[in-house]
Amino acid sequence: MLAVAFLGLAFFIKSLAQTDNHKDAEAAATLASQAWLKIIDAEDYAKSYLETGKIFQSAVTNEKWISSITPIRKQMGKLIARENFSTTYTTTVPGAPDGEYVILQFKTSFANKKEATETVSVVKENGSWKVVGYFIK
Repeated sequence: MLAVAFLGLAFFIKSLAQTDNHKDAEAAATLASQAWLKIIDAEDYAKSYLETGKIFQSAVTNEKWISSITPIRKQMGKLIARENFSTTYTTTVPGAPDGEYVILQFKTSFANKKEATETVSVVKENGSWKVVGYFIK
């Protein structure tokens, strides 16, 4: 009985440590995504591309990114407010290699669209967090 209780305690401690590790990852990924979004908000789309991860850059060229994001953000207008409402750590994402990912969702208000949801996907790449996905709905 004592062995079962000890194993249960060991599992609980391990899960707490993993949660703490995920919280650190989520915090670092949140900072990285917010810094990247500031670049987007400043309409420096060429720079935003340079700050993305390899997965993003292998899927779209800089020119295609700029030509895609420019009209979308222009239609939205200037940023009014942005609030993170969901942060999810995962090691698997459909269509991407296994790794450390954090998916963030923001409730966002723009001048021309009062209620929007921005989703930013980031991956840990060479020790830093890089954006590999951005969607506005």
